[in-house]
Formats: sequence, C-alpha cells, structure tokens
Amino acid sequence: MDRTESPAETRIDLESLEQQLSSELWEQPGVYAAPETESGSEADEAPQERSEEPSEGDPGGDATSTLSSVQPLVKDRDPKGVNKCLKVTFEDVIAEPPSVRSFDKVWLGSHTIFEVSRLWFYRLISLLLAVPVSLVAGILFAILSCLHIWLIMPCVQLALINMHWIKVVWGSLLDILIAPFFSSLGKCCGAINIHVAKD
Repeated sequence: MDRTESPAETRIDLESLEQQLSSELWEQPGVYAAPETESGSEADEAPQERSEEPSEGDPGGDATSTLSSVQPLVKDRDPKGVNKCLKVTFEDVIAEPPSVRSFDKVWLGSHTIFEVSRLWFYRLISLLLAVPVSLVAGILFAILSCLHIWLIMPCVQLALINMHWIKVVWGSLLDILIAPFFSSLGKCCGAINIHVAKD
C-alpha cells in the first residue's frame, strides 16, 4: 500500500505554534492579564481543557504536551515542598487572646495591610533579585556539577579501584586475628551472671 501523504502536510508551523503557546500561557489564572487580541471574544472565553494525547494528523500535539509541562510551573511553584516553613499567614504571626481585643475594623484592616504588604513587597523584591540570584545559583550549581562529574567522582573511582587489595587484606586480617579474639571474649563474658539481692 503506497502512502499519498506528502512531507509538506506533516510539517509544523513554528510561528503559529509559538503564538498559540504564548496566548494560552497568558490566559492561565495567576498570570498577568492576557494581551488584547484582534477579536475580543477570545480573551473572554475560559481556556478549554485539552487531552495530553494528540490525535492523528493533529499538528498541535507537541503544543499540548509543551503546554502541559509549562502549566505546573505557573500553578505549583513548590512541588516538592522545599519551603513549607514559609507558609506564614496573619494568624501565625499576630493573634489576640479573648481577654484583650482591638476594634473589629482595626483587626480587619491590620489583616488586610499585612497580607497586601507581604505579597507586594515580596513581588517587588523578587522583581529586583530573582533574575540575578537565579543567574548566580545557576552558575554555582553548574560549577559544582562540573567538579562532581569531572573531578570528584573520577578520584573516588580511582581510590576505590586502587584500594580494593587493601579491602581484601584488611578483611582477611580481621577474620584471622581480631574476630576469634573478640568471639572468645564474648563467650567468656556471656557466661557471667549477676544477681542483685536486697538485705
């Protein structure tokens, strides 16, 4: 059976794929507002859920898999729970016992000011520091990875290969000289019984 499908039909248009990815990423909740498109109705519609399996002949299959790998980065930014200790709310920091209470409006205003100032000052500081600190951390971990791969592990393997005969000799010395002595000492001490009697 010969196939009549030409290679041009299976080619992916990268520009349209990139535009589709960026427009769907901007529409996610928790991300900045979507940029205005030519038709205003597209921005108002909620993003439709997509299956991760592309259908046959669907050139956007790669777009769906790429989008599904990007979405967890936007929604869950601490998937391994590295910073569980930083889940601090107003109630964890400031609390009034029943015996002393401020006015309700003061309490609600303090709660609002705490949450808003914490969120926006974090955003401003991260706006200034996130990119430089990420660059420094990336360089640092790249250096550590390079040292580990190209220097530390070869030295460890070299030591393990060259120390194999010492391991064999030392194990033999322990089995021949030290193990019988401590075995007999343990048998001697195991026969001792102590009885405590009260007068």
